[in-house]
Amino acid sequence: MINFKNLNLQNIKQRFQVKKPWDDVIIFVLNILISIPAFIIAHQNLIELNWVLNLDRILLFLFILIATQLVLRLLRTIIIFCMILYIMMLFYGTVLGNYGFESVYEDYDSMIYTMSDNPNPQDIIISKLLPFPNKSEILSAIEYQNPKVRNFAVMAINKNFKNVKGYADYRVIIQCFAVFKEINSRWNYVSDPKDGDYIATASESLAYLSGDCDDHSILMAACVRAIGGTPRLIHTKGHIYPEILIGSMKDLETANYLIKNILFPKESYGKQLHYHIDERNQIWLNLDYTAKYPGGPFMSEEILGALTLN
Repeated sequence: MINFKNLNLQNIKQRFQVKKPWDDVIIFVLNILISIPAFIIAHQNLIELNWVLNLDRILLFLFILIATQLVLRLLRTIIIFCMILYIMMLFYGTVLGNYGFESVYEDYDSMIYTMSDNPNPQDIIISKLLPFPNKSEILSAIEYQNPKVRNFAVMAINKNFKNVKGYADYRVIIQCFAVFKEINSRWNYVSDPKDGDYIATASESLAYLSGDCDDHSILMAACVRAIGGTPRLIHTKGHIYPEILIGSMKDLETANYLIKNILFPKESYGKQLHYHIDERNQIWLNLDYTAKYPGGPFMSEEILGALTLN
């Protein structure tokens, strides 16, 4: 007698066990992308045996590579489906100018570059995986190409710090500080509705220069980006604030002199600059709405996520 139940199960298994050449390519590429950071983490956290020709590290990498390959092959169907869905999302993001293929490459490159010199490389991965709230909505709201935003930034530059001479290499940063001065001296904090988070666009916030922390961050980032600066938004517990890329420690020294002696001498008198150093050793200066000068005190130190506008 034919056992139809077993026959059906065999047919189902055969369908899922059908292998396609592009499946193997996707699995192999994904294996490499996973194995490299996994090896860096293992290399930094496991004791080195100092074998000849670093054979212990070579065997470690091969073990990770083989183990990852086995796991990926066991989950082949689910992984292929997720990869196709992820690629579609990246294509959609690339077309709309949001988070796309280039952003993924930059994040991965930055992560690998940083992990190689970090004693706790796993922390880098965790920070990259942390979500940024309302990311797509915030990116859409940062209208740095809107003429109203650009015109406001130009007005702030013409109004503040026009006669600073001898710092041609820091012209953009000085102009961004002029935008900071204009926004922060006029900003009025207004809370969102109780029943939800309201995200205003940059051009919308220009009408009354009012809103909460994310509205301020969006406007500041848009204006800074509109005049050639590089801003980023920092997400902490219950707060979002903007920062501006200063550059190296040498650039920070120049910015410190400009702020304390030329641009914000009264506001910054006797105070220090507050900044963060990223994985590439670049300096980011605080531009929060509570700050009276660029680099003012942080409201919250713990970073849960960062959104950079290159």
